[in-house]
Amino acid sequence: MRLPLIAAFLTSACLLAAPGFAGGLGEMTDAERQAFRDEVRSYLVANPEVLVEAMNELQARQEKAAAANDQQLLVTYKDDIYSDSHSWVGGNPNGDVTVVEFMDYRCGYCRKAYSEVEELVKNDGNIRLIFKEYPILGEDSVTSSRFAIAVLQLHGNDAYKQAHDALITLRGKPDAETLGRLATGLGFDAKPILDKMASAEVSEVIAKNQDLGVKMQISGTPTFVVQGEMLRGYVPLDQMQQIVADERKKG
Repeated sequence: MRLPLIAAFLTSACLLAAPGFAGGLGEMTDAERQAFRDEVRSYLVANPEVLVEAMNELQARQEKAAAANDQQLLVTYKDDIYSDSHSWVGGNPNGDVTVVEFMDYRCGYCRKAYSEVEELVKNDGNIRLIFKEYPILGEDSVTSSRFAIAVLQLHGNDAYKQAHDALITLRGKPDAETLGRLATGLGFDAKPILDKMASAEVSEVIAKNQDLGVKMQISGTPTFVVQGEMLRGYVPLDQMQQIVADERKKG
């Protein structure tokens, strides 16, 4: 918020609280209004820290409101987040902390987070990991997700993880030729996978994930849900480890 807007807010607040001015600026003479405004301006100029305090308080209130909203969203859509029938589940399926990642294969920060999420899950040993295919960055994102989902539906969890790892590190364009080579490299016949990518079953998964993302107000990737906390954006490994530890303490 810009300082003039904050100053205007403080001026209004002071006016409403000031004895003798209960009727507001409209019931004051022009001279009285100007005198009051000059006094408020002089005070703010002499005490600029008030503006900083107001900005900090506003930010704190907004963050508190956003956190409360996220908590409600996690409660409302918990079954779709943690227990849908179409998302890949890895790590320790019986882990005591669940980490869910809404991800896009063409997202730079998802790629940055990839190795750190791998390390987090491997070193912890007790994390249940769920990937939500959430392609929001264009056609290449959608194509990549279609390939991964097709592999999952045709060949299962282990094959999906291999496809996921290959796609998140893929430097080239995910065209049919590239994906065909990728499928062959995974040890599968490419044609059934490429055909499956256009199926209604694959489209349904993407539609469900995108619908959930809209309901949860997810506009960027990666977005993580760590047990009972939503993390909107990339989180460094050390912070993620601390969040997991904190959630584990909560039970």
